Amino acid sequence: MAKHNGETVIKKYANRRLYNTGTSTYVTLEDLAKMVKRGEEFKVQDAKTSEDITHAVLTQIIMEQEGKTGNTLMPTAFLRQLISYYGDQMQMVVPTFLEHSMKTFSEQQSQMQEHMGKAFGDTSAKNFSTPFGFMEEQVKRNTELFRQAMQVFTPFPMPSAPKETKKPDASEIDELKAQLRTLQTKLDQL
Repeated sequence: MAKHNGETVIKKYANRRLYNTGTSTYVTLEDLAKMVKRGEEFKVQDAKTSEDITHAVLTQIIMEQEGKTGNTLMPTAFLRQLISYYGDQMQMVVPTFLEHSMKTFSEQQSQMQEHMGKAFGDTSAKNFSTPFGFMEEQVKRNTELFRQAMQVFTPFPMPSAPKETKKPDASEIDELKAQLRTLQTKLDQL
């Protein structure tokens, strides 16, 4: 039986191996994470008892992802607050609230990407893989335009590569000495 109520059944064996009954192949937690990202529904069952252990496996995937990347999705303060709700009277409300919040966030993210696509034209050729990738591109463009504008209004030319300096000749040195003597005389008079 590969599907159960539209879900692919994943069997977890005692040796911790996961077996996808839909594809008749062994899978890893990384494979299950990819299935989640693609929106595929699955249920993980203990192979021996048929107990539904989907929640535990999904939690394990989250922990693996949190440990793998340097960018965590769940800040420490959030985790502490979440832990504090266990055993609390709010424990019954938190899962529904979190589920609703994540659904709303996903919908708003999709809408934002759609609006940005319309506002900035076809963005498929650019690297907008992150939700704020378009903003990064816009900041780069604005920074370059600002730099160019500043060059127009700057009274002094932008520094260029250092030029080779020539050694002053004796007449130039004598002229500078004369100017210094004149300045020294004026200072003495003051």
